[in-house]
Amino acid sequence: MKQINGIMMQYFEWYLECHQNLWNQVAAEAENLAKIGITALWLPPAYKGIGGKDDVGYGVYDVYDLGEFEQKGTVKTKYGSKDEYLNCIQILKQNGIQSYADVVLNHKMGADMLQTIPATKVDWGNHNKNVSDQEIVRVATKFTFPGRKHKYSDFEWNWTHFDGIDYNDSTKENAIFRFKDKSWNDAVDEEFGNFDYLMGADIDFHNPEVVEECFHWGKWYLEMTHVDGFRLDAVKHINAEFYRDWIKKLRKQTKEQLFTVGEYWSGDVSKLHRYITETEGEISLFDVPLHYHFSSASKEEGYNLSTLLEGTLMKENPSKAVTFVDNHDTQPGQSLESFVAPWFKPVAYSIILLREEGYPCVFYGDFYGIPHDGIKRVPELKTLIQLRKDKAYGSQVDYFDSPQCIGWIRQGDEEHLKSGLAVVISNKEQTEKRMEIGKRFAGQKMIDALGNCKDMIEVDKEGFANFKVMPKSVSIWVEV
Repeated sequence: MKQINGIMMQYFEWYLECHQNLWNQVAAEAENLAKIGITALWLPPAYKGIGGKDDVGYGVYDVYDLGEFEQKGTVKTKYGSKDEYLNCIQILKQNGIQSYADVVLNHKMGADMLQTIPATKVDWGNHNKNVSDQEIVRVATKFTFPGRKHKYSDFEWNWTHFDGIDYNDSTKENAIFRFKDKSWNDAVDEEFGNFDYLMGADIDFHNPEVVEECFHWGKWYLEMTHVDGFRLDAVKHINAEFYRDWIKKLRKQTKEQLFTVGEYWSGDVSKLHRYITETEGEISLFDVPLHYHFSSASKEEGYNLSTLLEGTLMKENPSKAVTFVDNHDTQPGQSLESFVAPWFKPVAYSIILLREEGYPCVFYGDFYGIPHDGIKRVPELKTLIQLRKDKAYGSQVDYFDSPQCIGWIRQGDEEHLKSGLAVVISNKEQTEKRMEIGKRFAGQKMIDALGNCKDMIEVDKEGFANFKVMPKSVSIWVEV
């Protein structure tokens, strides 16, 4: 499971130009990442996608091809070869960094053959509503993986393993077609009536052959790669019971904890609570409501900071919250674009990194930049990561008592030398907040670790100080 004060990093962004060499880059960076305090990497999907060397990993073709077979015009994936992937995981382990594999089991794309079958067209806005009689369609649903030649698994996919698709090759029509005798899964998000269907050939988790093959693949993947856990893609489109049983079985078989976080994309925290209940607490979730709060706070004049954590998983179920600022889907140009404005990035990262609730995930695009869009790295981020590692310990006391200025204290502990800090945030003018950091700091001089405030302050004999902050900024006060 996650370590105390652990930090996950999502080690990719959508437009990453890695020239089929990311796994080697990870291996080269592992030691430096460990030194600053990164304890786990969420690695991108490692298997062959429909786009070959250019596929980010979500157009899944063959989950057994980790860059080993000549398929889709390439042996290596966008990120490298199978051997390079396995090596980078081993290098991470040697540096005390866990690796989490990105699992995409919702759909398949790039079939090897077409099949002609009966299907019914459904409405884009309500997938439960039929908009045609049953018709004959020609669809990309036969997967034989000729380049792999049945190595690792002889399972071949055909239309009976899917429940729908979004393209009829006969008529060249883009529409959602539900296959004959198929129904959408019930334990999914209710958006669009039923959000089982997302893209590609939608995998049917009612089919026992599918479920058995997915269990077989999961066991194979763990034995082959020795990853430490999973990031599960698009869980709101997949029967909740499937992933509950899948992760339970894999943990039992491997006797490993296998930290697992799901992507349930909704700003409604009640839906996240429901999914956690449906999966019996086996799976953590990304705190999407918190991300949306960050995005709004960064763009709305006069946003009420005292409500920033309301209605978030971080506040309501912190042990299951993976907190993040942005990711590959929210970055500019992507389907869920809601990028946090640059001035607010250090504020948002101070919240996920320096508070005790949640398991923070740092975005590659914030740490290294996004050249595709001319977006620079967040310069304060490395310092904030280091502060979590060195200083963010002890009891937490909140001062969320003002709409435009909030703060909190971490009082430190005896185990970590000179630990403890005070955070103060303003989204308006220069100000200060009187907070109690504790009598053990009495007489201590403190400085802003981010350098936004140049003054030095002194804690009074009762353990209080007036902690300063500049306009639209964050200051992190630490012992000199």
